[in-house]
Amino acid sequence: MTESLESAFTDVYTKFKLQFYQRIFQRLATREATLTTTEAYCVEIISALGRPTVSEFAKFVNISVANATYKVQNLIKKGYVRKERSKEDRRESYLHVTEHFYEYQQLNTAYVSTVIERIRQHCSADEVSVFERVLVTMSKELMPEVELGS
Repeated sequence: MTESLESAFTDVYTKFKLQFYQRIFQRLATREATLTTTEAYCVEIISALGRPTVSEFAKFVNISVANATYKVQNLIKKGYVRKERSKEDRRESYLHVTEHFYEYQQLNTAYVSTVIERIRQHCSADEVSVFERVLVTMSKELMPEVELGS
C-alpha cells in the first residue's frame, strides 16, 4: 500500500505542476515572458515565507545575501516584489509580493480551486473532512522542514 500511496501522491503533485506549467506556457504565447524560471521560483518562495527580510530569503535558499539582493532587485524592477521598511528597526526591510505576483499566482490557484470543487462533488462530506484533516496534518506536523509565512 505504501508504494501505491507514494505513486498516487507523486501523480497528483506532478499533475498540479504540469497543469501550472501548461498555463504558464499558454500565457507566454500571448505575451512576453516577464520572469525567468529562477525569478519565478524566488518570488514564489518570498510569497510562501510571508514577509521575509533579504537575509531570511537568502538563508532559506542557501545563497549569499549579495546574490539574494540582486535577485530581489530584479523582482522589484519587474514589479513582483516591493520592500517595506520596518517601523521598529528602520535598518531592516521586509519583502512583500505585489498584485502583479497575485495575477501570476492565479494561474496555479485557479486549478487548485477546480480540483477542490471536483473533490467536493465526487466525495462525501465525511471523506472531504478526512482529506482536509490529512492535508492539515501533513502541512503542520509531517513537513517540519519548511515553515510557511503568515
